[in-house]
Amino acid sequence: MRPRAVILAGGRGTRLAPFTVNFPKPLMPLGDVPVLEVLIRRLIASEVTDITLALGHLAELVKAYFNHRQELVDMINLSFVEEDEPTGTAGSLKLIPGLDHTFLVMNGDLLTDLDFNALLDFHREQKAVLTIGTHVRKVKLEYGLLELDGTRVVNYYEKPETVHHVSMGIYVYEPAALEFIPPGYFDFPTLVLKLLERKQRVCSYVTDCLWLDIGRPDDYARAQQIFAGSPDPESSSTIDRV
Repeated sequence: MRPRAVILAGGRGTRLAPFTVNFPKPLMPLGDVPVLEVLIRRLIASEVTDITLALGHLAELVKAYFNHRQELVDMINLSFVEEDEPTGTAGSLKLIPGLDHTFLVMNGDLLTDLDFNALLDFHREQKAVLTIGTHVRKVKLEYGLLELDGTRVVNYYEKPETVHHVSMGIYVYEPAALEFIPPGYFDFPTLVLKLLERKQRVCSYVTDCLWLDIGRPDDYARAQQIFAGSPDPESSSTIDRV
């Protein structure tokens, strides 16, 4: 059975303000195509066609977009779930019926060429209740870093660089994980900590694939450069160009 995909498309996009005050972040354009459609077409290419959009902020504009994209909608089984008030990045899953087998969850503002099938295979091999798509990011501090013992300097690091494993906002869930999500507002980091506390198996799938968080202005600018002059959102060559 092919997995369902839940796309979290209800955020307010505060990091891209003022552009997202009256415009949904998942509809921010990459070339002529919204990032949300690019993501959906990547799922279709992986034969994931049962897709639910979890909506909140400006939900009607997102639904209106798909009302005018019949060609795309005909390719998938598309459904919408709207929250009346914010329920968090994990709490929104409690509103979605029928999540009774392995399913994907992802933020609706991502540009990635991640191999979703490889992620699913890894998750099943690991027998995890939750797998987190993970990217390695280097963070360089643009300052000299002091190590202190009280007021005495004991070491000095000039513009140090650290390496971090960061969540891509792409996950694979087993239905059992939903049992740990209470009603109401509940965020994903809290769910992870709760699963770990209860000795549930949570795994990380580390990948060096292309991954940009469109909610970050720098990533959005890079994504725009990638898509400049490339009309085909399904083409892997489109999003491989960096």
